[in-house]
Amino acid sequence: MATEIKQENFDSFIQQADKPVLVDFWATWCGPCRMLSPVVEEVSQEHADTLSVGKVNVDDCPDLAMKFGVMSIPTLILFKDGQIVDKRIGYQPKNQLEEMISKVK
Repeated sequence: MATEIKQENFDSFIQQADKPVLVDFWATWCGPCRMLSPVVEEVSQEHADTLSVGKVNVDDCPDLAMKFGVMSIPTLILFKDGQIVDKRIGYQPKNQLEEMISKVK
């Protein structure tokens, strides 16, 4: 299950992770975000042993969105060892998420 990330716990969630981290930047009013959410949850459950997944509500955490250049949502950012490995904007079907995750396996 994806973890809700706020400004206060973002750095520790990313930096202290012992596995790659996928972060979903989203908002409640965003249609494509709502379409992507179940896909992110499915990937989160299927890869729970090898991937941490977090969600950042851009309305609650605009500073985080700005820090990572999130201009459109949904935006997915994949981190490994605290560094950005990949970034995707817009709805991504499951096979695209799987391809993204394969870069850090």
